[in-house]
Amino acid sequence: MMNVVLVEPEIPANTGNIARTCAATGTRLHLVRPLGFATDDKHLKRAGLDYWHLVEVLYYDSFGELHRAYRQHDFYFSTTRATRWYTDVVYAAGSFLVFGKETAGLPDQILEAFPDRLIRIPKAAGARSLNLANAVAIVLYEALRQQGFPGLE
Repeated sequence: MMNVVLVEPEIPANTGNIARTCAATGTRLHLVRPLGFATDDKHLKRAGLDYWHLVEVLYYDSFGELHRAYRQHDFYFSTTRATRWYTDVVYAAGSFLVFGKETAGLPDQILEAFPDRLIRIPKAAGARSLNLANAVAIVLYEALRQQGFPGLE
């Protein structure tokens, strides 16, 4: 099972869309607080539609807490500051795909701690970034494609 990590997500509709993608792919969703919304937010629930029962959502008070719990797994950190494309990585089953908040990305402390695990999605010059839900889908589906889309039809 793959893992998607959102560090301090701010927009409920993005998190809801990501939860739906996780449900459709059998991926576990990890949310690192603080969240920019309440988990009973109507926009969050609406974006996830009726898929919430299909996704396992875990909560953490810090990225360190999550990393300590899963340190034996591979972690990849999506950032516009990376030089390596997300397609240049071989993703193992159980890898953690980590994404930062919509307005600021991942904290420098995390990026500096894992410089060899940074990945990026190519984009046109001048484009700041992609929507968080789209970025998660792009990277997650590449990881699943490499594994032969296990458990998907």
